[in-house]
Amino acid sequence: MIEPTSPLQYLIPFVLCFIAGGVNALAGGGTAISFPGFLFIGLNPIVANATNNTALTPGAFAGAFAYRENLRPQLKTFFILLAPTVIGSLLGALIVAHSSADVFRRIVPFLVLGATLLFAFRAKVVALLTRMAGSAAAGHEGHITPLGYTLGCALQFVIALYGGYFGAGIGILMLSSLSIMGMKDMHRMNALKTALATCINGTAIVFFALDGLIHWPLALVSAVGASMGGYILARLAKHIPQSAIRAFVVIFGSVAALWLFLRAFGILGF
Repeated sequence: MIEPTSPLQYLIPFVLCFIAGGVNALAGGGTAISFPGFLFIGLNPIVANATNNTALTPGAFAGAFAYRENLRPQLKTFFILLAPTVIGSLLGALIVAHSSADVFRRIVPFLVLGATLLFAFRAKVVALLTRMAGSAAAGHEGHITPLGYTLGCALQFVIALYGGYFGAGIGILMLSSLSIMGMKDMHRMNALKTALATCINGTAIVFFALDGLIHWPLALVSAVGASMGGYILARLAKHIPQSAIRAFVVIFGSVAALWLFLRAFGILGF
């Protein structure tokens, strides 16, 4: 791992996390923007992953707090999904922490590209998975059947495992999972998704911190950037077309994935 030695090496993650925090507040998909910045300045990819997770998590906590009124009526569902969330996230963090940095470097381009495509086609993904699940798990709005909870717990474990390992796109995956469970109210789904994402990230951070994988100076500086971006861009949201945000994330994520492929496989001298 290369230790940042110049202000520029702190400025790049700060700026990208500022943008990522705003994108997460408005639409999601910020990890595809911020994570490559930590690699660009020379961090070990596993440390970059843990540091990026730490930098973006304060924004998730703020979002969960903002959604508290929508979360309160569904605390039963939250606590039912909490166990697979924590267990899955711990397992994912354990796997990545004990992975080879070279192997993880080669996997990362596919993860970033997959997260970018998932973001680009998120509406279709949610609709497709909901149709595949059919109505077997769904009761009326506000009621989830036992089958719905069973499916939800299984899916949440898999999503949390992936979230602890890398985490980009977990919000979209959880919206799909909650739809499959039978939920229909987007405000309640967003509240539950945000709270569970906070638990996934928070659990992984505790593990990464205990394992010494977080570059704390960079994480704290970048967390300030992400929090500022989330607040400022959320205030400006009504002036920013959603289509423009989606296009920016997809273009940036695609370019980042291409750069990561070239870097990971040594093409053209990278």
